[in-house]
Amino acid sequence: MESNSKVVALIGLPGSGKSTVGRQLAKRWGIPFLDSDHVIEQRTGGAVRDFFALYGEEAFRDLEQTVIAELCADPAPKIVATGGGAVLREANRQVLHQHGQVFYLKASPEELYQRLRHDKTRPLLQVADPAQRLRELFAARDALYAQTAHYVIDSARLTSHQLLHRVAMQAEMAGIAPRTTS
Repeated sequence: MESNSKVVALIGLPGSGKSTVGRQLAKRWGIPFLDSDHVIEQRTGGAVRDFFALYGEEAFRDLEQTVIAELCADPAPKIVATGGGAVLREANRQVLHQHGQVFYLKASPEELYQRLRHDKTRPLLQVADPAQRLRELFAARDALYAQTAHYVIDSARLTSHQLLHRVAMQAEMAGIAPRTTS
């Protein structure tokens, strides 16, 4: 990576492509990929949904804030995918924006519902009407994602390969990452 920012952070609602694109970017650029939710799962020894059920959202957000701060403080180049609610905390928005180059992978709630309608692993979507829940999450978080991001990439109706290409092209044009031919 060529800029002063050694962290490329991917933010957005659940299902926007953060983990998929993050893994592919890391491989393309030869740097590590870290998903903040997976780091939390390694630390707690269990699934995020189980942590939510046992300790509640506030305790999860506290741990998430600590993990994001640590990932951004580490000077080694990396791709970081955050959980969808990471932007709810001002401290997370600040550290991500100040210590990384942040890409908001934006998609409509309807598009996300189509992607996630059979997914039972996301705690905030285990409700009677997940489509309505996604609309609520979008309404509450869209402005926070946009405020945190350096770049907004519309991920709607894109395959993961097309989304990867858009993010990589933007990062490479901005000098955030080395230009590649793949």
